Amino acid sequence: MALIAPSVLSADFLNLSRDIQMINESEADWFHLDVMDGRFVPNISFGLPVIAAIKREAKKTLDVHLMIEEPGKFAEEFKKAGADILSVHIEACPHLHRNLQQIKSLGMKTGVAINPHTPVQHMFDVLHETDVVCMMSVNPGFGGQKFIQYTIEKIKMLKAEIIRRGLSTLIEIDGGVTLDNAREIVEAGADVLVAGNTVFSTENPAHTIAALKKMTS
Repeated sequence: MALIAPSVLSADFLNLSRDIQMINESEADWFHLDVMDGRFVPNISFGLPVIAAIKREAKKTLDVHLMIEEPGKFAEEFKKAGADILSVHIEACPHLHRNLQQIKSLGMKTGVAINPHTPVQHMFDVLHETDVVCMMSVNPGFGGQKFIQYTIEKIKMLKAEIIRRGLSTLIEIDGGVTLDNAREIVEAGADVLVAGNTVFSTENPAHTIAALKKMTS
């Protein structure tokens, strides 16, 4: 059964406490929190104060996805804000192994995010240091984009390597996940599904989360 991680970026920020409680009470497993700096990606989202506020009410894992340059400068602050998993982009980290060691030393689970154009083989040298691979299935920066179908082949390649090496690394898919493609994504080898608009644009987000959970069991 796949883990479901609703993306808070798609929540109603005028009613954020309500949406946090909805996730708490739903069948969701993680909160997915996208941090954008306007430099690594062409958008700006939210940062440390919002994450710290969410942490005060959240009863589930905070999965923080840093779409920022020089993430190592802020890792300690995100730990203090409440991050349980901290994902940094392979494309933003010329010293990725060092970044992962830093995250681990701070007591968080390590995540590496990888853009659609980046071959999954670029992950292999640090795969044993990585708890979660956040595979982008859209170009990062904006919600509501269409799933890039070639991602299915990338999932299969990465899953085969994880199995070959006997690792417990989770594959997380971020972008364009819908009720129509969730089963195919999980059957390819994904362990975690990030869902933003698919959840929050529906009349009953908790029911949508439950439907995603059921179809990936």
